[in-house]
Amino acid sequence: MEEVRVVVAHQERATLRVGEVFLKVDADQARTDVEVAAMALAPVPTPEILWCTPPVLALAALPGTALGRLGEPSPSSPAAWAAAGAAVRALHDAPLPPWPGRSLDEKAASLDRECAWILANDVLPAELVTRNRAVADAALRAWTPVFMHGDLQVAHVFVDGDRVTGVLDWSEAGQGDGLYDLASLTLGHREHLDDVMAGYGRDVDVDVVRAWWSLRSLTAIRWLVEHGFDPSAPGCEIDVLRSQA
Repeated sequence: MEEVRVVVAHQERATLRVGEVFLKVDADQARTDVEVAAMALAPVPTPEILWCTPPVLALAALPGTALGRLGEPSPSSPAAWAAAGAAVRALHDAPLPPWPGRSLDEKAASLDRECAWILANDVLPAELVTRNRAVADAALRAWTPVFMHGDLQVAHVFVDGDRVTGVLDWSEAGQGDGLYDLASLTLGHREHLDDVMAGYGRDVDVDVVRAWWSLRSLTAIRWLVEHGFDPSAPGCEIDVLRSQA
């Protein structure tokens, strides 16, 4: 009998590992539909879909290890980070998926709403929120949409040595700003931004990447708190905001 291990679990979804199979249980079938469709379209390695019986999606384990973890030094080489940048570039150069992502107006409204919640609940000092809100404004500009992963956390990219073996968790994929993906990948790992940009091979507005670091961190805090995660853990979202300010 294989051991069942809980990888992540909260009110919206849970992921279990049984041997070399991951079972994703999602209360929102639309997210699973997006994930399946995005993996079929993406020009980068993704997990093999073993079966899908709503609300469960079964995926084969990817070879290798995660590029890193938020709040921990990355064990991966600069070449592995560059390979991740090249994979992101391949995704962004691919044809757009047929469904939209979140609009600029939705992003701006979310930022306003979450900053107001942080201040109303005394989660962070007002000066820290104000400074990061000002930094985040640089992200709120018109962009040319690309095929965006949408939740490209460093733990979602797997590598074996200097080779990318797969990218996980495509439920937020859609049309969007490619710099958001680069910011998500390097959140809390700014020391690897140059490596990622070298692999990406295209001019990148670093100020916009930094703006997305602030925006992503500000808009994530309430969700993390309400779902049992700690954004104040060393190296995580609140530390990112402090480093930005």
